[in-house]
Amino acid sequence: IANGVVDAIGNTPLIRIESVSTRTGCTILGKAEFMNPGGSVKDRAAKSMILAAERSGELRAGGTLVEGTAGNTGIGLALVARARGYRCVIVMPNNQSEEKITLLRALGADVELVPPAPFANEMNYFHVAGRKAKELGAFWANQFENTANSDAHYEGTGPELWNGTGGKLDGFVCSSGTGGTIGGISAYLKSVSASTQTYVVDCEGSSLFNYVTKGTLEAEGSSVLEGIGIRRVTKNFARAKLDGAFVGTDREAVAMTHELLAKDGLYVGGSAGLNVVGAVKLAEKLGPGHTIATILCDGGQRYQSRLFDAAWLREKGLPSL
Repeated sequence: IANGVVDAIGNTPLIRIESVSTRTGCTILGKAEFMNPGGSVKDRAAKSMILAAERSGELRAGGTLVEGTAGNTGIGLALVARARGYRCVIVMPNNQSEEKITLLRALGADVELVPPAPFANEMNYFHVAGRKAKELGAFWANQFENTANSDAHYEGTGPELWNGTGGKLDGFVCSSGTGGTIGGISAYLKSVSASTQTYVVDCEGSSLFNYVTKGTLEAEGSSVLEGIGIRRVTKNFARAKLDGAFVGTDREAVAMTHELLAKDGLYVGGSAGLNVVGAVKLAEKLGPGHTIATILCDGGQRYQSRLFDAAWLREKGLPSL
């Protein structure tokens, strides 16, 4: 019996993905993070950051928390804030899916939408959130630099993956936004098994592939995938212990997202699609007979009007359903 909804976060199932496992000759596993109460892997970070803020005294009874987010962290924060009695203010770019915005408001969050802007611009949602927290005298979750984010994965997701595979995990790969998931999981796995290969799979327009492989932050282009891709090294990503990196295109990620639904009944979002693209690339690199895990970050419901809408896909020049 979970002690409330917050206690129900984590310990998600590890699912063998039949289609790509058969194709590669490897056992490819997806951590079903869409089965968290708030519907995504970001529930873990939200819980960890709020509990850490309570311990430090930054959040007190009846207080307010503020965050800048592309959506899923905000949903997790709004849910945990409701459960623990806090006001939640979310600042997010106005180009995110309507499903996420609607859900945030349904969970009781005050949502402030801002135009998309580069990180160097003071109107970037990250900076707007920081100023908003200061104005309100509120706790700023600051998911990019707050290492309670990656702690959630070092202490929770990583051990769950290791124990779930009986300590027989040859590889792990996932994408990165804040760096919390890849930072915490890769650091944990390397602490228990130096031979487990850990990779980041980067989207178009992000710098992390070049950072890992060349030591530069060069990047060009952009991606339609939400919540991942970045052009700087956060404190959370700096914790990552990586053997290498892959790049996955929007076309590959969208095609995989549709394939997972058609062949495996897995209704997931685009970042999960990219993660499985990365898992296939790692499987091809390691060869048949290996066990590889990745993260199924969230469900497809939050992208119905985009990734699962034929007209939107055609407009973006992406593979249709």
